[in-house]
Amino acid sequence: MSSPSPATADSTACLLKLAPFVQGRVRRGIVGSSRYAQRLRDDIRKAAADPLAPPVLISGEPGLEKDNIAALIHFGSRRRTQLLVRFNGALLRPDGSDLFGPASGQGEGSVLDCLGDGSLLIDQVDLVDPQLLPALLELARTGNWRGPSESAPVHHFSGRVFFTAEAPVPGFEGLGAQIRVPPLRVRRKDLGEWLRYGVRQRTRKLGWKQPPEVSETVVKRLQTYDFPNNLRELDGLIARALRQCSAQQPAELPEDVFWTGPSHRYQGLRFDLWRWKPRLRDLMRSPRLWNGLLFGLVSWVFVLVNLWLWLGPQDRASNGGLNLFWAWWWPLILLGYPLVGRLWCSFCPFMVWGEIVQRLGRRLGLKPRPWPRGDTDRWGAPVLAAGFAAILLWEELADLPNTAWLSSCLLLLITAGAVVCSLLFEKRFWCRYLCPVGGMNGLFAKLSILELRAQVGTCSGSCSTYACFKGGPAEGEGMATGGCPVGTHPAHLADNRNCVLCLTCAQACPHRSVQLRLRPPAADIQRSMAPPAGETGLILVLAGGVTLTYWSKLLGWLPLAPLSLQSGPLLPRLAFASLALALPAAAFLATRWLAVPLRRQRVLYGLLPLLWALLLARYLPLGMVEAGQLLPVSLTPLAPDLAATLPGWSADPHVITFCQSLVGVVGVVGSWVLQRRLRQADRWRWLLGPLLVLGLGAGGRWLVALP
Repeated sequence: MSSPSPATADSTACLLKLAPFVQGRVRRGIVGSSRYAQRLRDDIRKAAADPLAPPVLISGEPGLEKDNIAALIHFGSRRRTQLLVRFNGALLRPDGSDLFGPASGQGEGSVLDCLGDGSLLIDQVDLVDPQLLPALLELARTGNWRGPSESAPVHHFSGRVFFTAEAPVPGFEGLGAQIRVPPLRVRRKDLGEWLRYGVRQRTRKLGWKQPPEVSETVVKRLQTYDFPNNLRELDGLIARALRQCSAQQPAELPEDVFWTGPSHRYQGLRFDLWRWKPRLRDLMRSPRLWNGLLFGLVSWVFVLVNLWLWLGPQDRASNGGLNLFWAWWWPLILLGYPLVGRLWCSFCPFMVWGEIVQRLGRRLGLKPRPWPRGDTDRWGAPVLAAGFAAILLWEELADLPNTAWLSSCLLLLITAGAVVCSLLFEKRFWCRYLCPVGGMNGLFAKLSILELRAQVGTCSGSCSTYACFKGGPAEGEGMATGGCPVGTHPAHLADNRNCVLCLTCAQACPHRSVQLRLRPPAADIQRSMAPPAGETGLILVLAGGVTLTYWSKLLGWLPLAPLSLQSGPLLPRLAFASLALALPAAAFLATRWLAVPLRRQRVLYGLLPLLWALLLARYLPLGMVEAGQLLPVSLTPLAPDLAATLPGWSADPHVITFCQSLVGVVGVVGSWVLQRRLRQADRWRWLLGPLLVLGLGAGGRWLVALP
C-alpha cells in the first residue's frame, strides 16, 4: 500500500496522524448462498466498480459489520492502494476538528488534507452531533470542506466518503449509493455457512489441528433463534462454544455448547405428537386416507343426506336427516372446537364439491384466478358476518330445524358459494374468507389444544421450494401437492384461524418441519395478538344467535311482541328477530366511552370460552334428547313397527340441566382466565373483569335454561 502524498504536510507526520484510524484490511467477505447474500455481493461489486466513486451509505441493524462492507468496496476499487480511515461518528467533536483540523487552524495538516485520494469512513453517522451533520453532508455531496475557524478557506477532498448507520439520518436518504444490509434472521439459510466459516476461522487462531464439524441438528436449532446482535452475537456464540470444548477438541461440536438467549418465538408448553408416535405421522399423511374419506365417502354421504331432506318427511321427529343435522352435527362440532379446532373444514362436504367442480373446470380449460391482492379480510369478514346473521334470521323465522327441505336449501346454498368461488379463484378462497361456517370454525379454533405448526428455522434455513405453501412435485419424502388450500405457510401461522388441519403441508414437506402439537387451551389469545379486521363483528353475531334463540325471555314482554317468530305477519317477526340478534352488538357499541377499541376487542376475545359454552348449552338439549333416537326416527316412515322395537336413548331433564351448568362453569372459568391474561394490571380492571364474566355467565345460564 503506497503512502498518501499530502501537499501541505510531511508524509511521516501525516501517516502518524492517520495511523490510529487506518483500517488496513478486510476482515472477511460476504458468506452465504441465499439470494440476500448474492444481492449484497452484487451491490458491493457495483459500488466498487463505479468510476464516479459516489459516497456510499451502508445501513442496517447493529452487529452486521457494515464497516467491513465499506472496506470490501474500498479494497475492491481502483483506490485500493490508498488508505481507508475509520472514525466513530459518536466520538466526533461537534465542530468537526477531528476531521477538519484544530479550531485555531485553517485546515492545513488536517486528517482530510493528509488523506488525499484515500477513503474516509464515518461509522454510525446517525450518532453524529447534529451540529456537524451539515458539514459532513456537504463533504459527501461536493467534496468541499473548511476548517472550524470562520475565516478558514474552502478545501476540496478528492477521496471517497463512506457512512454507516443503524437508523435513518435526515438528508442522507438519497445520497449516492445506498446499501441495506439484511439482518441474520432474514437470511437464515446462510446461518450454517456462517457458523462453519466462523468455526474454521476461530479454531485456526486457537491452534486446533482440525476444525470440528457442525451438525445439521445444531444449525436447525440455531435457525429458530433471531440473533438480535447479528454477526457480532454469532461470533460470541462460536467463541463460547469453542472455549467450552477446547480441552477435548472434538471432531464434531456437541449441541449443548451452543447457548442462545430466549427467543421471542418461544410459545410456552408444546408436545409434538408425531415425535412421540412417528407412525401416527405416516398414517395421517397418507393421501389414500384423505382421498378416500373426502371423495369416496363424504361427498356421497352429503348427496344422500340432501336427498333424504328433500324426499323424506319434513319434521324432525320423522326425518333422520334433520336429526343428523341438528341433533348430531351442531353439538359435535361445538364439542370439537376445544379439542381439534377447525378439523371439520378439512373434510367439509361444501368444499369437497367445490374442489370436484374446480378439477372438472380445469379439465375443461377453465383457469381459476389468483386471489385478490390486499387485505381481503377487511371486506371479506363483514360479508361473512352478514351472511351468518342472515342464516340465523332465516333459521329462526322459517323454523329450519323442523323443516327438512329448507335445511337442505341452507346446505346447498353454502355449497353453491363454495362451487362458484372455486370456479373463480384458485384453492379454497371461499373457506378462508367468505364461508359463514368456516368463519365460526376459525374463530373457535383459537380455543383448541391442538395446533399444526412448522419450525421457522428449518423452513427458512433448509427449504427453497415452499411446496407446502405453493405446491409442487415430490421431493425427498415430500409428496406432490397443490399447496395449502387456504394459502397459508405453516411457519407463518399466528393462530389456528387459517389452519384447517388438512395436513397438506405435512405431506409436501421433505424436511419434517411440520409438527402436530398439543398446547394449553386458548394459547392463540394473547395480549400481543393482532385481531384480524372484522372478526369482532362475527363474535357479536354469534352472541346474537344466542339472544335470538331465547328472544321471548328478553323481548317477549314488549307490547308489540309477536307470539312466535315462526308464524304470523312477517314484518313484526323480522323486526323483533333483528332486534334480538342486534342486542350484543348494541351493548358493545354502548361501551365505546369506557375503553379504547383495542381493549374492547380484547374483552370480546376474552369472552370466547363463555360464548362457546352458551352455544353448546343451547344445542345440548337437542343432542341429549334426540340424537339417541336416530334409528327409530329414521325407520319410522318406512317400518313403524320395526322402528318401535329399535333401541333409543334420551337423557333425563335433570341430567341435561346439570350438563348445561357444567359447560357454563367451564366457560366462565375459561373467560376469567383469559380476561386476566389480556387485561392490564390495574386494580379496576382486575375487579371489573371477574364481575363482567360472572354477570354474563349468570345471565347466559338463565337464558339457556330448560323451560
